[in-house]
Amino acid sequence: MTQKPKTVGPGSLFVIAAPSGAGKTTLTRLALAQNPRLALSISTTTRAPRPGEENGVHYHFVSVETFRQMQAAGDFLESAEVHGNFYGTSRQGIETLLAADRDVILEIDWQGAQQVRKVYPESVGVFILPPSFDVLETRLQGRGQDSAEVIARRVANAREELQHLNEFPYVIINENLDEALAELLAVFAAARVRLVNQSQRCAALVASYLTC
Repeated sequence: MTQKPKTVGPGSLFVIAAPSGAGKTTLTRLALAQNPRLALSISTTTRAPRPGEENGVHYHFVSVETFRQMQAAGDFLESAEVHGNFYGTSRQGIETLLAADRDVILEIDWQGAQQVRKVYPESVGVFILPPSFDVLETRLQGRGQDSAEVIARRVANAREELQHLNEFPYVIINENLDEALAELLAVFAAARVRLVNQSQRCAALVASYLTC
């Protein structure tokens, strides 16, 4: 079903993508801690929880059957299969946060980013890069959570993810965490003052000037 493109405001919608191990989650959590206007969309997934993950906090964990039912009902703004598991973003959750003037972050892959752009063409895409592929592999191996087979699959998927780098207007190289965080926060701040996000306020100001 073709969806009519929507305007984003009053809040901004950010799509952050990266290969596994690039530091996307760490950067996002740090940004959320510094900017109370930001909100993180909690994805729905069929994968098993990792140690320390809580349902409803890090992800909404569901069965494949439940996920399929939600897909069929049109509950997802975007959905994709990643590393053999399914992930989806709640449509209603995003709309509610944007309407409340929150700036919403989606941590999704390039497939989901393409779907989001079709519905919200004014969304802002940010791609996080590791400083080198060797560093990426080292980070994945250093997690200690995945088998060699899973790591190999993630490395292969990272190569595919990197092929879609040019689809994102902003790219941050995560070599120094503090510098990368500052750059990410700058992107958020710049998007906030776009005309598309301030159109109502600007219209009221212009009208007041003309009636002086």
